[in-house]
Amino acid sequence: MDIFIERRETRPAMGLRSATDLFSEWADNGRDEGMEKGHTASVDIMLERLLEGREKPFTALDIGCGNGWVVRRLSGHPLCTHASGVDGAPSMIAKAKEVDPDGDYVEAMLPDWTPEEPVDLIHTMECLYYLSEPLPFLKTLHDTWMKPGGRLVIGVDHYVENPSSHDWGPSLNVHMALLSIEEWTEGLQKAGFTDIVSTQVGAKEGWSGTLVLTAHRPFDE
Repeated sequence: MDIFIERRETRPAMGLRSATDLFSEWADNGRDEGMEKGHTASVDIMLERLLEGREKPFTALDIGCGNGWVVRRLSGHPLCTHASGVDGAPSMIAKAKEVDPDGDYVEAMLPDWTPEEPVDLIHTMECLYYLSEPLPFLKTLHDTWMKPGGRLVIGVDHYVENPSSHDWGPSLNVHMALLSIEEWTEGLQKAGFTDIVSTQVGAKEGWSGTLVLTAHRPFDE
């Protein structure tokens, strides 16, 4: 499961800790609340774009749901018939279920897990680059996780055009695939998505902003 992108090797090196172990530790230490607070501004924009023009009932899935805060926001939408979340960090899922016992939260490792039914909307914030092969996984989302006519929104803070994020992987001793905006966009195109839009939101001095990518799975394929 190795991938080489423009000579930047993204193979998880020997001795790296699991991202799911790291995030479980953060949940145990209460750092999930800080993550929620830090990501809220970007997620507000992501959800606005995910739900833009939505007039029919929908199902939704949050990949890397953490303590479930985005799932709960989606569930509160009047047109949402079901929202679920998946995360590989046991303590994150435990916290989500503690806060929302009736919610649908799944502890599972990606890319092996697959939802029982495809959904209309997929949201994922700061998750996909922890995979060994994030770009091929986009094809899986398109083909098996999403209904025709569905919409995807991806939020990424760790990317080539955001230099201040480049040392995150080594500093945390966790694998993070470092991809450019072009590579994410081309990956979505090759996966079969259309109407791909990429923007950088919340940029400021020393910070290039969150990369927000939206894409559709066409009805006619």
